[in-house]
Amino acid sequence: MNKLLQDVLEAHGGLDRWNRFSTARAQIVSGGGLWPLKGLIQDAAPRQMRISTHEEFASVAPFEQANWRTSFRPDRVAIETLEGEVVKELADPRESFARHTLTTPWNPLHRAYFNGYAMWTYLTTPFFMAMPGFEVREIDPVEESGERWRGLRATFPAHIASHSREQDFYFDEKDLLLRRHDYQVDVAGAFPAAQYVDRVVDVQGLKMPSRRAYVRGPDLKPVRDLLMVAIDLSDFEFS
Repeated sequence: MNKLLQDVLEAHGGLDRWNRFSTARAQIVSGGGLWPLKGLIQDAAPRQMRISTHEEFASVAPFEQANWRTSFRPDRVAIETLEGEVVKELADPRESFARHTLTTPWNPLHRAYFNGYAMWTYLTTPFFMAMPGFEVREIDPVEESGERWRGLRATFPAHIASHSREQDFYFDEKDLLLRRHDYQVDVAGAFPAAQYVDRVVDVQGLKMPSRRAYVRGPDLKPVRDLLMVAIDLSDFEFS
């Protein structure tokens, strides 16, 4: 493990503390321009997000109906009742995004898959980088608003689903907290995104941010008029 990653993990609460927990829960409110591009309606109603911290699993409820929830793993996504009865399911869901562009419509299982891997990535950052199979190296820093942010590039192993195989994370040089997260959204035409931390809260000694994702221009600058996804998180709990 490189020194910067070690310091970043410590700044976010420490790997020892993270390893005490197996589940994270949070209330989520989502918005942004991606949903209408996909032919979806995204209301501002709060939902409950649950993930496993040491394996890639996620679920959000309610979903589509008041008594439905999602069940996401990289090789399967499902919509099920709160009692666990399967309503719809899809094996090998990544294949269903083949040849998708930014404006290709999504069905509910597409949205469930995207929500699952995205929220698992966000709620486990930066701790997933210490999991077996991840390759992490320091990259050139960026400067924004008079601040210098140091960078880590994470290469995801094949068995972990996420936006793209390589993703870049930038941390404030002073406090080493996450400030920016860059990636390509491969399931939506591989459009480039720059995601910014909106605010950070301390949850049981761990640092958890809300996020705003914008289309990223060729000069690595965000296009602020193109807010793709807004994610407001609250009421965190680790157990």
